[in-house]
Amino acid sequence: MQQIVLASGNKGKLKEFEQMFAPFSIKVLPQSQFNVTEVAETGTTFVENAIIKARHAAKVTGMPAISDDSGLEVDALNGAPGIYSARYAAPNANEKNNYLKLLTALEGEANRSARFQCVLVYMRHCDDPSPVICQASWEGKIALQPQGENGHGYDPIFIPELEECTASELSDSQKNSVSHRGKALKLLLSALTAHGIITG
Repeated sequence: MQQIVLASGNKGKLKEFEQMFAPFSIKVLPQSQFNVTEVAETGTTFVENAIIKARHAAKVTGMPAISDDSGLEVDALNGAPGIYSARYAAPNANEKNNYLKLLTALEGEANRSARFQCVLVYMRHCDDPSPVICQASWEGKIALQPQGENGHGYDPIFIPELEECTASELSDSQKNSVSHRGKALKLLLSALTAHGIITG
């Protein structure tokens, strides 16, 4: 079975990648399994940070690597938290602290439109001159209060467009079919198939 290292220690992301790659007989392994340390995300865009993370994981493990840089853009906050979504409340903030800070920042704000962005990068090796890059978004709005137990990150306060519930109230299959990461993963799987990297 082909193996790819995921340049993330996020269990929620790992679960989504495992589900999407399983039909192709590809095992996605977290970088923590190889003692890959976190790398400084010094880029100013999702694309730059995704490349930094994929290159680092591929270099340390010697394996093909996939990285994901994603975040939430809130229009009323000029696109914040954006690339700082995972550390919005503090450098080592937990998910609840992050979304509670966001709700506080939006108190009294009528415009609650927002979107999740996801950039995926696949690198065959750390010196790959032409990494596969795929990007997708998920439009919606910010709820007034958190709801739901499923998902991760800002899911409890994000209401996807055409939905009346938060992303945390969707099933895994519902979310994977419409989310930013689900859409970006489909693009990535198509690109990897076109490149002959995976078959199925």
